Amino acid sequence: MKTRELIRPVPSEEPSPGQKAQIARRFGMLLHFGVNTFGNVEWSDGMIQALSYQPREIDAEGWVKTAWEAGMNYVVLVAKHHDGFCLWNSRHTGYCVRNSGNRTDVVRAVAAACEKYGLKLGLSYSLWDRSAPAYREDFSGKYIPYMLDQLAELLDGRYGEVAELWLDGFWDRPGADWRLELVYDLVKRLQPSCQIGVNHTMGTPGDRPVGQEERLLPQTSQEEDLLGRFPSDFRLWDSRMCREDDPKLYTLGGETYYLPFETALCSREGFSWFYSNIYERKPFLPAEETAAQCRALFAADNLAAINLPPDVNGRLVEGDVAHLMDIARRLGTARI
Repeated sequence: MKTRELIRPVPSEEPSPGQKAQIARRFGMLLHFGVNTFGNVEWSDGMIQALSYQPREIDAEGWVKTAWEAGMNYVVLVAKHHDGFCLWNSRHTGYCVRNSGNRTDVVRAVAAACEKYGLKLGLSYSLWDRSAPAYREDFSGKYIPYMLDQLAELLDGRYGEVAELWLDGFWDRPGADWRLELVYDLVKRLQPSCQIGVNHTMGTPGDRPVGQEERLLPQTSQEEDLLGRFPSDFRLWDSRMCREDDPKLYTLGGETYYLPFETALCSREGFSWFYSNIYERKPFLPAEETAAQCRALFAADNLAAINLPPDVNGRLVEGDVAHLMDIARRLGTARI
């Protein structure tokens, strides 16, 4: 039987249609929400009980409406963080909203709100899953198929178009273990226009353009690790900035690839992704500082997503919304 050839990125020194559409979105919102919200932690180990997740409501329409009012063009929902808790009704694990204190399929709710307000839907999925026994017991034989099955649930069309997929938690294992070539192929078969990026892999101020060095990820020296972090469609590194003259062309194996850059920015000081009982005591980062970062990214044909975590009531924090609108007015993007 002939083996089907995997879909891979096409080498190019120009952006693809999917990359052009991504670059045009420019400005988005990142949403961290889940069991960590109720455990008062940024990361957890998969041991927080699903029933502890019990928001009073899921104000997905309010989240997306706020993004629209700020002039954002897409939303990225963290569908699964490193703890493994899924914000959709996954049939591959019991650690999901189906067995929680609020059974709302959050992915579905956000997808519906994005359709209503005309924003594109993006999803973030942690490759690292601290709740899955297969992750520890049989990574290649059981966990990789589990991971692919979950990604198929998110991308098979039940939630409509998914414009971006962020893959997080990559650093927990050697790059080649993740079989990203299988992930890329699966995503492109299900959603050909979906742009794929791996967090913490590409894009630092020291990146060099093609011709200056024959490596895709200049901060890494091991070719085997480089190959493990590719294929992808864009560079992604949360809270990092690229150079003002950001190089878009990178080489691997003698081929050249065009790779835009995207970053996620916190609203408050410290490692402030999830809401917690101390979150609102953390000072805001200066609005003009964040606006200046966004301007630099947009000018270089790159993207910025600002994180706004819903609280235990399933609503955005009023101070975060006001701060975001201040940034939006400075950028001239506000729609109200």
